[in-house]
Parts: sequence; C-alpha cells; structure tokens
Amino acid sequence: MVMKVYSPEFKADAVALFHSDPDLTIAQTARDLGINAETLRNWIRADRARGSISTTGRKNVTSTTKATSEADREELEARIKALEAELKAVRKDNATLATERDILRKATKFFASEMTW
Repeated sequence: MVMKVYSPEFKADAVALFHSDPDLTIAQTARDLGINAETLRNWIRADRARGSISTTGRKNVTSTTKATSEADREELEARIKALEAELKAVRKDNATLATERDILRKATKFFASEMTW
C-alpha cells in the first residue's frame, strides 16, 4: 500500500477542524477530510505532545488570550453599535422613499385621469 504524504498545513488544519467543534468525532472529521481516522488520531496526539492542546482536547486558555478576547469583544460591540446606527438611518431613508413613491403613484393616477381626451 502506498503511503500518502500530507503537508504540515493540511495536518494543522485537520487538527484545528477537529478541535473547532466539540460535537465532532475523530471518525466524522476523518471521513469529511477523506483520510484514515487513525491518521487523524496520530496527528492529534502529536499536536497534544507539542503542548498546544490540553489532554481534554480543548485549547489552553492563557491570560493573553483572555485579554485578546476582551479587546475583540469591545471591538465587536463597537461594530454592532455602528451597524445598528447605519440600519436605523437606512430604515428612515426607506420609509421616506416609500412615502415619496406613494405620492408619485397618486399623482400619476390623477394626471392620467385628467388627460383623457
């Protein structure tokens, strides 16, 4: 049987995919990627041996990660507020355009009835 050679990027992506969803099993992930489940299991073990993954299968959370997540949360909240303000303005413009459209329709009907020769 021919041994397949996978790039380090593919291996890292496969391990990251497995760890991205706690409901995924090794077998499901391997089947989705088209690789042997034991191969993926070995990559996960090697990744744990390097220390980037805890024995529970979850990424280790450090204080820098917490600080980063707080900064990300603040950035996302600011972005949400900006998008809500933009949405409010767009809805106001939409209501104005709908009113103008109704006025123009009424005017069109009026002038159409007046122009019967």
